[in-house]
Amino acid sequence: MRAVIQRVTHASVTINSSVKSAIQQGFLILLGVCDEDTMEDVEWLVKKIANLRVFGDENGVMNRSILDVQGEALVVSQFTLYASYKKGNRPSWFRAGSHEHSIPLYEAFCRDLSDAIGKPVGTGEFGADMKVELLNDGPVTICMDTKNKE
Repeated sequence: MRAVIQRVTHASVTINSSVKSAIQQGFLILLGVCDEDTMEDVEWLVKKIANLRVFGDENGVMNRSILDVQGEALVVSQFTLYASYKKGNRPSWFRAGSHEHSIPLYEAFCRDLSDAIGKPVGTGEFGADMKVELLNDGPVTICMDTKNKE
């Protein structure tokens, strides 16, 4: 799994001119799934994100997690995180997971993250044309790949 985690002051996802989900302070997470991903990847990534200390403490040092600040999360499926761009200028998506494999893992990630942070997680809609708005706070943007756990 690949995730781009952005610390935000607010974020939303709109589908067909209608806001599907919106959050205040927390994380906007773009999540990509490949066919090799498993529930072990979901569990590792959820734990890592829930405990990621990138929110400022009383001294302005990035030392607090989303749990500490009681932040919110918005998760948007993002197959383009698996773009292959080695040949030519038009990326291919052959490394992205199939819908049959990716949707259950995406849903498990959202459910497990919700359990981990103790509040509902906002979502986009798998496969939809979405408009994502955010105000990146910092800016702080972290990229994680469960194939690079070290």
